[in-house]
Amino acid sequence: MVNMKNNELETKNELQEESLLNSNVGRRSFLQYAGASAAALALVAAGCRKDRNYGDTSMGVTLDFSSDVGVLNYAYALEQLEAAFYIQVANSNPSGFTAAQKTYFQDVQFHEIAHREFFKKALGANAIGSLEVNFSAIDFTSGASVLATAKTFEDLGVSAYNGAGVRIKDSGNLVIAGQIVSVEARHAAWVRDQISNGSFADLASLTAFGAVDANGLDGALTPDKVLPLAAPFIKTKINVVNL
Repeated sequence: MVNMKNNELETKNELQEESLLNSNVGRRSFLQYAGASAAALALVAAGCRKDRNYGDTSMGVTLDFSSDVGVLNYAYALEQLEAAFYIQVANSNPSGFTAAQKTYFQDVQFHEIAHREFFKKALGANAIGSLEVNFSAIDFTSGASVLATAKTFEDLGVSAYNGAGVRIKDSGNLVIAGQIVSVEARHAAWVRDQISNGSFADLASLTAFGAVDANGLDGALTPDKVLPLAAPFIKTKINVVNL
């Protein structure tokens, strides 16, 4: 339905949108925390920097998994996708959404923008460029379509972070990833319950990713499994090396 370019809008500009004007102290605190943590994380990313132009999107973007920079850029790519989706939701009027659901999606929009900007700032010159997304298969006027897509993105995001954790070498980066994936899991649980109450961790709905297994563990997917699942929503070519 919509081909949308994520233009890497600054968080402060996006916060001026009507959907985010009512940001509370908790949200501001989260952003301040993200900014402070990004400054520290940027030092680690700089130490891992290689002679590669990560920001050049003329031939796509490259994820080099030989260091933490590649893993962080992988997370950054996924956060770009999620942020673009929730921004589009905020600019649409999905049918059937209750006031509570609209408020929830506004909150999630803020979270995903904060995550995206966190990685962008942390990676600095090592950050990949802006991804061009493709949401043509999503009907943003349909509440059911929006919820189904949100479920896909949130379940995939949780599985992606869980599957990438083993590749993170720096313990500080691993802690940050754990803090972000826990937020993504909150999103995933809520969205699942909106679709079918009580299904937030339903074994019967366990597919290739998402939900909780018989051991009480969330799903985990390696990057080579995640990227093909995300590919239909991303127009920019993603090159992977050293996986």
